[in-house]
Amino acid sequence: MKRNEILEEILNEVDKHPEIMSRREALKYLSVSPMAASILAGATIGATSASASSVKGKIVIVGGGLSGMSTAARLNNTISNADITVIEPDPTSVSYQPGQTLVGAGVWDAKDITYNRDEFVPSGVKLIKGAVTSFDPQNNTVTVDGSQVVSYDQLVIATGLMLNYGAVKGLDGVITSSGADNSVVKNSAMGKDGLHTAYYRDGATAMWKGMQELIAKAKAHKGPEKLQALFTNPNTPIKCGGAPMKMMYLTNSRLEEAGVKDKVDLTFYTNGGALFGIKDYHNAIVQQFKDRDFKWHYSHNLIEVDAASKIAVFDHHWQEKGDFDEDLEEYTMVTKHERVEVPYDFMHVTPPMKAPDVVGNSEVGSDKGWVPVDKETLRHVKFNNVWCLGDVAAIPMGKTGGSARKQYAVLVDNMVAAMEGKSLPSKFDGYTVCPLITSIGTVMLAEFNWASAPAGSGVNARSFPLDPTKERWIWWLLKVYALKPMTIHGMLSGRA
Repeated sequence: MKRNEILEEILNEVDKHPEIMSRREALKYLSVSPMAASILAGATIGATSASASSVKGKIVIVGGGLSGMSTAARLNNTISNADITVIEPDPTSVSYQPGQTLVGAGVWDAKDITYNRDEFVPSGVKLIKGAVTSFDPQNNTVTVDGSQVVSYDQLVIATGLMLNYGAVKGLDGVITSSGADNSVVKNSAMGKDGLHTAYYRDGATAMWKGMQELIAKAKAHKGPEKLQALFTNPNTPIKCGGAPMKMMYLTNSRLEEAGVKDKVDLTFYTNGGALFGIKDYHNAIVQQFKDRDFKWHYSHNLIEVDAASKIAVFDHHWQEKGDFDEDLEEYTMVTKHERVEVPYDFMHVTPPMKAPDVVGNSEVGSDKGWVPVDKETLRHVKFNNVWCLGDVAAIPMGKTGGSARKQYAVLVDNMVAAMEGKSLPSKFDGYTVCPLITSIGTVMLAEFNWASAPAGSGVNARSFPLDPTKERWIWWLLKVYALKPMTIHGMLSGRA
């Protein structure tokens, strides 16, 4: 898709809400964003650089979501007569997952973020509509649906991760990130009677219904004690690390809108010891929490849900001094645990997450399941013709769509160079972006990289020449109007 087509898609989104802004205003705000400018400019790059390499080789991409399909498109733009196969079972694999929080708050409908896989398969790229059931990197093959053996010269792993609801006692199921195979979770306690999640599409739709039910309950509530709304963050790496807090901010915004905020306590329970891993953003969020009268608890991991009684059970953990080691002249530290039971009227569960078992149990996986790659080149640490990007990659940061946008360009540059017998030219710097929705109308655009510092603090240029720790309306416009077209029609074309 060319630059003007992506821009038109953005403006089409703006046209749906003329009461908020005009096309002229949208163009003005987009013009001050280096992020928008780079994506719009990049949309024309593939046309001039296509067929830049005549390298030969069979490329197989396992996973046809945002990361995998974008990589296929960029490779197709870069290699003449490319031999590329994408393996993906989900017919809606390219759907816009970052929009699920907005669906959960009633800003969008599920149809606004659902896209058909087959419409985004690049011309000439082969698609196998199945699931990889085994990897054999020693023989350069993968097996699809237990029977079809597919060989490769270069392999890209872009499977995404799994949502492991079943790791919480009282919940059931392990599902893919967003697709249609979520019946096991839908048939459990999730999505009803105050227990919700926005991490898969049907769950996000149910979340909005649940939020409306909470508002109705608050309006009818007469007791002296407030209703309790809980929001959890687990003890595993997760995709879109800001989503658990986004759902609390959005719930708060809807409660304020309905005039019942004073009847509900909103409390955030995180397994970690901070609200954000980078000090500047953590401090900003703490102040936002204080301003909104939120409550929060560190070192609390959700381990059980009694849906019938509406009780959430947390493992509260901390460390204490143990015995003194005479040789090391220091105390050993002992982890202590306390079972904490918390009643809820409404709860958003962020599930524990893990790599797909087919990856973790294979030679391409690691002890923790994730695919071990060099964090800068994205090449597998053991197999030189295996590459990985997106949520399943074992790198310190990068489980966001914004990270994938940086990663896929690096991976393609490096793979093509390797196929040509050259040194690897590109490095991923750990860029991660989290548009943290703080209300219906404001966003804090958190950007950072390996240096664990806000982007623009001397490490690299940030996307806007503005303080990234401040909540701003302009970033709400970027999040709600611009990022989806930039992703769906820019990145999935391999040119943004």
